[in-house]
Amino acid sequence: MDVSTSLRIVELPYEERSLLHSLNQTIFGDTQVIRTFERTDLMMLVAWLRGTPVGFKVGYQLQPRTFYSAKGGVLPKVRRRGIARALLHAMLDRVRERDYRRFVFDTFPNMHPGMTILALNEGFQVVQAGYNTEHSDYRLRFAHLFPSNGE
Repeated sequence: MDVSTSLRIVELPYEERSLLHSLNQTIFGDTQVIRTFERTDLMMLVAWLRGTPVGFKVGYQLQPRTFYSAKGGVLPKVRRRGIARALLHAMLDRVRERDYRRFVFDTFPNMHPGMTILALNEGFQVVQAGYNTEHSDYRLRFAHLFPSNGE
C-alpha cells in the first residue's frame, strides 16, 4: 500500500509532547521517550496516516553543527510502508534547513534491525560501535554529512 498520498508529517509543538509519550508507549512499551525534553533545538515530528498518528521521530542539537536523532518509531500495524523512511527524510530536510553539517543517530541492530538496514540503504556511515550493557546489544552510531554551500 502506497502511503505517500495519505501520509502527513508535522512538527509537533513542545506543549503537545504528550502525544509522543502515547506513541512511545504503544510502540515500545516504554514510558520514557528521551531523558529530558529540555534540549537545544528540540524537534518532534509526528507522522499522520488518514488522520491517525502512526509514528514519531524526536531529536535535538548534540553539538553546534551536529543534530542527534534520539528516538523514533512506527506503529507495528503500519510498518514496512515507508513511514520510517519518510520521517527520516522529513527530519533530514529540516535539519539541513537549520544549517547543521552533521546528522547522527544510534541504533541497536539486534533490537531494531530495521533501523540498521534503513541507515545503510540511505547511505549513512557507521562512525562508532560498541557494546551497551544497559541494552545487552551493540550500539551503532550512524552519521550523514551535509555538503556545505561551497561543495
